[in-house]
Order: sequence, then C-alpha cells, then structure tokens
Amino acid sequence: MELKNVEKLEKSIVALTVEISADEIDAAKEKAYRKNRKNIAVPGFRKGKAPRKLIENLYGDGVFFEDALNICYPDAFEKAVAEAAINPVAQADVEIQDMGDTGAVTLLCKVPVEPEVTLGQYKGLEAERAEVSVTAEDVNAELDRIAQRFARTETVEREAKDGDTVMIDFEGFLDGVAFEGGKGENHPLKLGSHTFIPGFEDQLIGCKAGDEKDVVVTFPDDYTADDLAGKEAVFKCKVHTVQESILPEIDDEFAKDISDTAETLDDLKKETEERLNRTRNAEADREFEQHIIDKVVEGMQADVPDAMVEQQIDTIIRDFEYRLQLQRMTIDNYLAASGADMASFRKLFTEQAEKQVKGRLALKKIAELENIEISAEEINTEFENMATQYGMEVDQVRKAMPEEAVVADMKIDRAIAFLRENATAVPQTKTSEEE
Repeated sequence: MELKNVEKLEKSIVALTVEISADEIDAAKEKAYRKNRKNIAVPGFRKGKAPRKLIENLYGDGVFFEDALNICYPDAFEKAVAEAAINPVAQADVEIQDMGDTGAVTLLCKVPVEPEVTLGQYKGLEAERAEVSVTAEDVNAELDRIAQRFARTETVEREAKDGDTVMIDFEGFLDGVAFEGGKGENHPLKLGSHTFIPGFEDQLIGCKAGDEKDVVVTFPDDYTADDLAGKEAVFKCKVHTVQESILPEIDDEFAKDISDTAETLDDLKKETEERLNRTRNAEADREFEQHIIDKVVEGMQADVPDAMVEQQIDTIIRDFEYRLQLQRMTIDNYLAASGADMASFRKLFTEQAEKQVKGRLALKKIAELENIEISAEEINTEFENMATQYGMEVDQVRKAMPEEAVVADMKIDRAIAFLRENATAVPQTKTSEEE
C-alpha cells in the first residue's frame, strides 16, 4: 500500500488517494480463489480442483477481483489512516480511481474525520438559571399524575368519552387513495392525549365497540411529510373496544400503597414536595449547564461532517424507540399514526443532533485545553459504579464498555463541571405571561 495523496475537503472530509500494488492484489486474488474455488464448476475438473488461471481464462480476469479488493482494503485503509494521522468518525466513501496496466489499483477514499475545533470565550460566562418553587397546587397535581399511573382500566359497553382509551384499526386516504404509512391495527389511543393529528381524537368521542367511523382531518401546513402537509385526509376507523380509567382515591391508604415511608396523606404530600424540589433544582441545573454550553457553541468554529450528525440522529431515534417500547408501541406504529415516513421523521432531529454534536466537541476541546485527566483509581471506581447500576460483574462491564469510551464520557462530565464552576448564574428573565 502506498498513500499517494492527502487532501482536506469541506465538511471535515479528508480525501486519501491510496494505491494497492499489483503484488498485493494478486496475493488477495489467490486468497479469494482458495476461498471460492469449491463453488466454481469447470468442465473436466471436480469442484475445487480447477487451477486459478484456468478459471480466470474461462470467466474473465476479474472473476476474483471484487473479493480480492475486499480482502486488501481494510488493511490498506488502516495503514493509510495511520500514515495520514487522521481520526475517522464514520465509514469512508470509496471509489476506484484507476486500474493501472500493471495490475495496481488506486482508490479514492473520502473519509469523514473529527473536525478541528476553535473555541471562543468559555470561562466567566453568564447564563440564566430558573428560580425553583413548589406550591400546594403543584403537589396535588403530582399526586393526580401518580394516581393516573395506578389507575386500572375496565372495558365498558358505552360510547367513548374524553379520557377513555379506544382500541382501533385505521387507514388513511387522500382523494380515495390509501397513502403509505397511514395504516395501523389494534392501536390503543387515549382520547384527549393529542398524540394523533389535531381533530382526529375528538371525532372518535361518542363511538362504541364495533362502530366504524370516517375521521376527516387536515394535516398541518408544517407537517413533516411534505406530500401530506396542508391536505385533507379521510381515516377509515373501526373501534374494537372502549376502556375506562378508574382512578384510586387519594387518601391515607393510597399514601401507604405507593410509599414505603408515608403513613398518612400528609406524609406523602411532604415527600412529594421534597422530591419535586430536588427534581426541579436538578432540572434547573441541567438547563443552566445547557445555556452555558450553548454560549460556548455559539463562539466555536468547527466544520462538522454530516456523518457525525447522522450518527447522532441514529442515537436519538434509538432512544425514541426505547421510550415507545415502554408504552407498548413500535416506531412503525408511531409513524403510521402520525402519517410520516422515516426520512421525514429523521429530518425533525437534524438541528437537535447538530447542536448535540457541537456541544460534545466543545466540551472535548475544553477538557483538552484544561488538561483534564482521569486517574486509574477513578476509572476503576466508575466501572464499579456501573456494575452496581446494571447488576453485573465488573469484568463483564469492562468487556461491554471500552475503557476509552468511559474515560471520554468522564472527561466530558468534568468539562461540564468546569464550565459550571467558572460561570455565573443570573435570574431567569420572566416572560410577559409569567409576569
């Protein structure tokens, strides 16, 4: 392998021109021949016994070329990356640039790399932090939400009303033609949850089990799927069941049922107030930290490759799918219910993903500039904590989680702490509605 040229392109793409010699290609062809000869039939020879040259004469000189290139490429690419001293963040886009008369092959590998990062001010920043308070109304509202989680459902033989859950089949049509992604079966829909297109759920109020209903809705003008935005659609629905939520009484017995320490409703209210206070302060801290990171990102320069953003979108989608699974839904059902396809759904997260990628790059740069290091003892403690959290042995966690990745995350956390300690919190500006 010979690295012929290194060229920096836009969006942190590095173009590597890599030549694989004729000898390397020939050796790889021999490996490909030995691997595949048992599957190649040649008249006059038992399978696996025909000479390589005879097979190439019969089927063409390129019969083993593709496999040979696949054999050569990983090692050649790894060596080229090391020689060019770059840090790939995704797979390269590879094309054959030249196939010389000598048998050598020249590849053009366009490699997304981690961008160079230049920071502006990151010390002594000011950022808003919300003031936290918990009222009696907040506590009561939280207890109502808890009661909702402990509600039992009961199938009822009556018309559906707001707050009921209906099990439905549905299929969407535009001008009488079914559109892709608009169909679902046995889908649980809580009326009033506002999970479907505006106006959809309201039209199912009054239906009972066995009813069929044409639900007419207009997709919002800013809908994610361009082919549906602003258009009127008809969803043919069939209601299978209507289920009512029956809430428990919020009293002393309720307090004992949901808390290991509360003996009375007053005890539960006090615990709830303290928990809300902790939760809201933690959320205020996270928002304060994010405001600081946003300011750092505003002042940074980095040409982020599209591949890094796409990878972050993948992570966001996986997290979204996990949350859907907790609600006993799949991503396909969700997309069908919202009338979107995966491509348009992914676009929704582009801005968020880019912001997250830039934030992490900025924090990594801060860790580098501030010489943040993690000791071996701290690494061991982190693995022990992870093992406790996941109920696994430390050795199992070490096998599942590369130490390099764990250390990188720890440095990011330290960089966030550094920003917080070197920033000033100012009161959050109230909106006109809050005033």
